[in-house]
This record gives sequence, C-alpha cells and structure tokens, in this order.
Amino acid sequence: MSDLVALVILDGWGLAPPGPGNAVELAKTPVFDALWNRYPHTTLKASGEAVGLPPGQMGNSEVGHLTIGSGRVLFQDLMRVNAAIQNRSFFANEALQGAFRRARDRGGRVHLLGLVSYGGVHSHIEHLRALLVLAEREGMTDRTWIHAFTDGRDVSPHAASKDLAELPAERIATVCGRYYAMDRDLRWERTDRAFRAICLGEGALADNPLAAVEASYARSVTDEFVEPVILAGRPRLDLAKDTAIFFNFRPDRARQLSQLLLEAGVDLTTMTRYRAELPFPVAFKEQEIGNTLAEVLAANGARQLHAAETEKYAHLTYFFNGGEEREWEGETRILVPSP
Repeated sequence: MSDLVALVILDGWGLAPPGPGNAVELAKTPVFDALWNRYPHTTLKASGEAVGLPPGQMGNSEVGHLTIGSGRVLFQDLMRVNAAIQNRSFFANEALQGAFRRARDRGGRVHLLGLVSYGGVHSHIEHLRALLVLAEREGMTDRTWIHAFTDGRDVSPHAASKDLAELPAERIATVCGRYYAMDRDLRWERTDRAFRAICLGEGALADNPLAAVEASYARSVTDEFVEPVILAGRPRLDLAKDTAIFFNFRPDRARQLSQLLLEAGVDLTTMTRYRAELPFPVAFKEQEIGNTLAEVLAANGARQLHAAETEKYAHLTYFFNGGEEREWEGETRILVPSP
C-alpha cells in the first residue's frame, strides 16, 4: 500500500442542480466523473453556519481553506466584526479609537480604505458604516474620508452604482476598482496606481462618485476594473498628519497596498492582521488555532508538500495552516506563478 495521500482542492467546484449557470455540470469532466462513479464519496456544506459565517452568507476560498486545514468550524472574521458592532465593543476598540485620536491630536484626517461591498468575502459595507458612526462619536465626521474600492467579483459587476449611493457622497475622496487596489499576484503596477490615487491624488478627475462609476459603465468597464478616480476638492492622504484605517478583514488582497503604505510611512491601522511582519495596529487580532492538519502531520513526523499557483498560494499555506506564516518541520512549499 502506498504511504502517499493527496488532498486536492478544486477551488470553486460545487454540486448544484443542472442549469444554464452551472459551469461544472455543463463542462466535460471525464476524470472527475470516473472518480465519482468508482469511489465512495460524500458532500460538505461550504457556506453559512457550517463554516462559521452568518446564515445564508456564501462561503469563499479563505473560509474553505481555513476550515479544511483546521478541521473544525471557526468563528470567521466577518462574524467577529459583526458581533463587535452588535454588542457595541467595536466603538470602544482601542486600535480604531487610536487611529482617530492620533489624527485629531495632529490636526489631521482619518482615511477609510476598503472594499465597499455587501459580498462579505473581503469586507462588508456595514463595517464601513460602523466606522462612520465611530467618526461621529470621535468628533471627526468632517475630517473622515472614504477611499472606496469597487467590487464586481463577489457581487454584481454593476453593484457599485447602488452601494456607493448608500454612502455620504461628500465624504468619498477616491474610487478605484479592486483590480488595482486589491491585487495579490505581485502586479505591483496595479497596486501602485491605487496607492498614487490615495496618497498623491493621481487619477481621473470627477465631481461625483456615482457619475464616475456610470461613466465607467458607459465605456463597458465594470466595477472590478474601474480606474482610479479622484473626486475634485477632496484631500489626499497627508503623511505628516493623517491616519488610515484599512477595513478589509481578509488579508490576502490587502497585503500589497498595505506594503506600499508602510514603505511610504503611512500611519495605518488594519481591521485584522494582514501579515506577521507588517507592524500596524490591528483592531481584531487573530484567533489562536492549534492542531491544524499541517501541525499534526509535522508532530507525527510526516512530510507534506503544499503546492499552489500564485492566486491560491496564501490559501494553501497561511489560511490552510490556521493563520501561520511559518512552515512546519517537514513541510515543503511550491509556488507556481499564475499565468
């Protein structure tokens, strides 16, 4: 008998009734079909309370890998922040209050950066709304600015026209598609465009955020790919006085922009810890997750190989290992560049 075991994760592959939108059902999948017909199989729930999310909330890659790697249901970051807002502890969070306090003491502003979306995968618009309430409590409403990243992947490609309309338009300083602001494939030229919009005020000029998005639609450019837009008369991020809060709770697509902000000297606070070596205040520190699959294999002297392309490398290492950056003893990692 072979002592090799393979755990193959087909990210996004699901089971659903046949229909015109079921890509898996419509595709020719002879290998998968043969495995399914020949060997015992079962199904797993991948959304909602089964994976530590609110009822009805779709699962995602981070949640899936974290759950598989830990072997248990974990209270996900979306739920942790939601609970803090509900029990009001969010408004007494020292890291968040500190960002407002430092800006106020320096006569500066607070900049709120993140994905404006109901998707609940990387962020949630309700978390941004809670930050605006906190700004009011801190007496900083008129000195708080929003840098809105538009989604188009986890929600409809035209959702931004509705979602941005729910925010105070006069507080939005920039608008930028996640293609630029949330790249994770080391396409630094994309990240740099978002950074330069926020910190240097470089981008297409517009008078109204909704009009800017509608103009993008008119060019057949949907939310994900909206090019950086600067709203006229709104301030850029002043490195000497201002602070910033990155309200995405999922780390992988927030790391590159955070790295550029760090190198520029921005006083940044993050909703969760994006990477161990990023020295920013963190509002919701990571949960301690022990006895993950990788840790148990290492403890028993088993060798393990984690192989993934760039798009999923963080998922099969950091998330799969329960938020641990380090490699366990006997663990080897292979990164294959995404095309």
